[in-house]
Amino acid sequence: MFGAIIGDIVGSVYEHADPPIKTKEFKLFSKESTFTDDTVLTLAIAEAILFKWDYPFNIRRFAKKYPACGYETHFKVWTYTDPPKPYNSFDNGSAMRVSSIGYAFDTVEEVLEEAEKSAIFTHNHPEGVKGAQAAALAVFLARTDHSKREIGMEIQKRFGYNLTRRIDDIRETYTFDDTCQGSVPEAMMCFLESTDYVDAVRLAISLGGDADTLACIAGGIAHAYYKSIPAEIVATARFCLPEVLREIVDAFSEVYEISI
Repeated sequence: MFGAIIGDIVGSVYEHADPPIKTKEFKLFSKESTFTDDTVLTLAIAEAILFKWDYPFNIRRFAKKYPACGYETHFKVWTYTDPPKPYNSFDNGSAMRVSSIGYAFDTVEEVLEEAEKSAIFTHNHPEGVKGAQAAALAVFLARTDHSKREIGMEIQKRFGYNLTRRIDDIRETYTFDDTCQGSVPEAMMCFLESTDYVDAVRLAISLGGDADTLACIAGGIAHAYYKSIPAEIVATARFCLPEVLREIVDAFSEVYEISI
């Protein structure tokens, strides 16, 4: 789960780079590196799981507590509307926040059901639900020691995503796309091509698209698969988080026995 957060922090300074970054050779951290809505909502879901709280309740609570983290306009309206209503979204916000679900539940059926629950109150479009389910399932399969081939085949079979493309073949023409259908498969391709956790994050950002979310999704899966992240990267990312968010990371990691 912390792998998703690190991806978000690393990608935060590259999301709107002009010109878009199209290389794996870049600094992982700078003075401007920060957490965004991807981290906030990832931890909102994680805390809701820990305390068995309602997902939308905790999502709204966190969004109000951290209001300046780059939320999409429709999501901001949803946050402050009573009662909140889903807005048929299929943007990748549903997929970037679900990595903890892949750790916390122990069957494919449970993971898919919880991922849908975590999406449907905002992202009730079929593509929005599908993106959340695909991202959560990939984390689950990775942390339960399935091979990359098995993960890729299962995701393609269930969700129809084309994961047979190569990053080098799409990088030049790939542009910013914050839809599930235009970013979740690409993030998964970055994981599938990666050689280690850091390489997955670098590949995701090198696409020159929605960098923080691509790296969040790819990083979440890569952490579950590779099991560890270099200590210096963990330490730098932790420094970017306020103590209260670090505490949620630590509590979730302890309960679900996640090594960082």
